Amino acid sequence: MELKHIDIACLSVSPANMRGVKKAPDLTNILPSVRARGVLVPLIVRQNGSPTTYEIVAGKRRYHAALIVAQEEGSVEPLPCAIMEAGDDAAALEASLIENIARLDPDEVTRWETFTRLVKEGRSPEDISLTFGLTALQVKRTLALGNLLPRIRNLYRSDTIDAVTVRHLTLASKARQREWLALLDDEDARPPMGHHVKSWLLGGSAIATDKALFDPAGYTGGIVADLFGDHSYFADADLFWQMQEAAIAQRVEGYRDAGWQDVAVMARGEAFHSWEHERCPKAKGGRVYVTMGHGGDVSFHEGYVTLKEARKLEQGGTVEKAVRPELSAPLASYIDLHHHTAVRAKVGTAPAIALRLMVAHAIAGSSLWRVDVAPQRGATDAITESVENCASEADFDKERRIALNLLGLNPDTPTVTGHTYDRELIPLHLRLLDLDDAMVMGILAIVMGETLEAGSALVELLGVQLNIDMASCWQADDVLLDLIRDREVMGYILADVAGKEAASANAGATAKVQRQIVRDCLAGSNGREQRIGWVPRWMAFPPSAYTERGGVGSVERWEAVSPLLEGQEAQEPERGEPQTADATEDHQNIAEDEPVPQAA
Repeated sequence: MELKHIDIACLSVSPANMRGVKKAPDLTNILPSVRARGVLVPLIVRQNGSPTTYEIVAGKRRYHAALIVAQEEGSVEPLPCAIMEAGDDAAALEASLIENIARLDPDEVTRWETFTRLVKEGRSPEDISLTFGLTALQVKRTLALGNLLPRIRNLYRSDTIDAVTVRHLTLASKARQREWLALLDDEDARPPMGHHVKSWLLGGSAIATDKALFDPAGYTGGIVADLFGDHSYFADADLFWQMQEAAIAQRVEGYRDAGWQDVAVMARGEAFHSWEHERCPKAKGGRVYVTMGHGGDVSFHEGYVTLKEARKLEQGGTVEKAVRPELSAPLASYIDLHHHTAVRAKVGTAPAIALRLMVAHAIAGSSLWRVDVAPQRGATDAITESVENCASEADFDKERRIALNLLGLNPDTPTVTGHTYDRELIPLHLRLLDLDDAMVMGILAIVMGETLEAGSALVELLGVQLNIDMASCWQADDVLLDLIRDREVMGYILADVAGKEAASANAGATAKVQRQIVRDCLAGSNGREQRIGWVPRWMAFPPSAYTERGGVGSVERWEAVSPLLEGQEAQEPERGEPQTADATEDHQNIAEDEPVPQAA
């Protein structure tokens, strides 16, 4: 490398410069120094085709600062330069990065891309690590990030996604990266972010290969490599646990062959608490406790007995030798799975049994079944009380008591469906076998009603399919009227209930006065004609809105599912046509009119 002073007119910025040739550099912290003392640190340059012209590989900011000084003062001294060998692009990139890291760390994305270019120039990760004083792992992490799709790198560059999200996306194949980007672009989806990306990629389980007691070479499932770190993960958690438990069984046999009288394999996720045990040697009856974590880790706690057993030993007693089970864990697994397969095949041809099993599972739950009861709790106590006291709830409760009685449960139990497994599955199944199909179907209907999600599109669909007339099972109450606070909506309600003439006459009244007029009409008090069977548009089946402003959940859900009813005549009423059991023609026409203008 030759050092010499070169005239600024003979210099230009090289495309190899990591800061590029187009973007204007930030000279805020360097220009004052160049004005006062000139360029002191040599620029790194190389010839670009002629003996007298050079391109700048590193030192773009010093060069631009010198140009400004030359414009201000009319001239500038030749700049100190270190001339590199021509054609060495990889070395040029390294020199550029070394200088810029020493002065100011470049953004991470630029470093990723630069390291990737160095590899293409023939540098190995080990060469790069030695050159930049980094560990091999740091270089591999950088290269892994450089292998992301360009759009993901740009999202990180613009701070749209964070570093944790980017780190875990290095686990993903290009196809999976594209799936993640598709979720990001979908307005109705929520792409996983941060640590949730790893769960999304690995199906909820992230079990590192170093947790295996078996040789991973015999694992036939996929293994995902974490290129950002130095870990890899099993993609198929179920297959991992089959092999892990088989390896544990072998270790258990080894302990028994070594003279341990008992080896206790604890349930997965169950912790071993040393304060509940005391040390005890093998010769005195100490046992081995085996714990398994959900993350795949296995621990062997050798030489322990329970505190109760320890006290017994202190008093001269002995620890009872555990009876060796007839079946090993793998053999028991073999039997259980074949039993399950045989029974499942028969259940598939016995719909009457399957129906009862399904109802029992929905009521009692199991490790594979969880069915939650709709809470029926409103935003306020008044709303909850209104629902509890309505006619529909009374009708449902009557049917529920019949179902509870058929199942032999207390009729005052709040629900047929159990909570957190407080119903016993097998007794329920046996009870259901004694009931005929009609009774079982009746119980199933109650369970379905209890677990039907409130505020769902399915409720709007069922309301239309079942031809529900809200006027026959609901009456307006003070809770509803007190919740109507919107002045424009109250104008529609007043016209809907009291008629257009009364609404026009009270257009300038306060909302409180208008609300009282509506109450009087619904009750037939204070000289108002009683309005029977009125149902607001939002509560009808199908629902509709009073305004074009949107924000009516029931209407939005109905609009989402109504196209699915092709082939069924489920016509939506004309805008403004209220559902009513005893509505006059005048009332129907009022709802179609424009809202009565309200006084400011």
